Amino acid sequence: MSSLPLTTDVFPVRVFGGPTALFEYGGLRFLTDPTFDGPGDYPAPGGPTLTKTAPATAAPADLGPIDVVLLSHDEHADNLDHSGRALLADVPLTLTTPGGGQRLGEKAKGLADWESIELKRHDGGAITVTGVPAIHGPGTREETEPISGQVVGFVLTGEDLPTVYVSGDNAQLTLVKEIAERFAPVDVAVLFAGAPRFPGLYDGQPVVLDSAQTAEAARILGARRVVPVHYDSWTHFTEGHDDLEATFTSAGLADRLDWGRRD
Repeated sequence: MSSLPLTTDVFPVRVFGGPTALFEYGGLRFLTDPTFDGPGDYPAPGGPTLTKTAPATAAPADLGPIDVVLLSHDEHADNLDHSGRALLADVPLTLTTPGGGQRLGEKAKGLADWESIELKRHDGGAITVTGVPAIHGPGTREETEPISGQVVGFVLTGEDLPTVYVSGDNAQLTLVKEIAERFAPVDVAVLFAGAPRFPGLYDGQPVVLDSAQTAEAARILGARRVVPVHYDSWTHFTEGHDDLEATFTSAGLADRLDWGRRD
């Protein structure tokens, strides 16, 4: 399968703030980590309170029909909030972690590392969605998952379609290298960034990629187009738009950035 040339108009990606983005791929409409609640404090049982500072730029009612939600994990309000959970009831399929697949009911399916599912396209073809590794913080899964929870990323492929990577809340470039070994070059990379940090947790290390790591992930993947998400609207995101832009510019990758449609 040949990769598409470097371009920002392969297909539009609408970004709504936080980790939430919408795109049409192979005739199906995909939504990442739905978060549409208003600004405010969101306590996490047994964890820190998350504070949202800005509303999403659209409401669920504005989106139209969604075919598939790609949910990196269901346990944190900055990835799935009350409005997002309500939206799942109207979506035919939610792909998420194995644990989330059990918690979210019969419309949800968990994907283990490298596990794939085929989705039927309206034109009679198929889209393959593969669950790919992600770890929500530094250290091993055994060290991290009891604290930060289980997370998953996704790779989308199909005949005559670009290769798309949606990272989810991954913090580790070693996993990006494993994904690149199987799927690079990637045509479109939707990369969760923002360098979220919490005092007293992991010695202040980010629990998702920082800006420098995001640029390095783009290089490792050979990504022709990078749509950053998960870098704004929450106080625990410590690096934003300007940090990402400056870092990609310094790395000679500014021409790959696509900030998405903000509507």
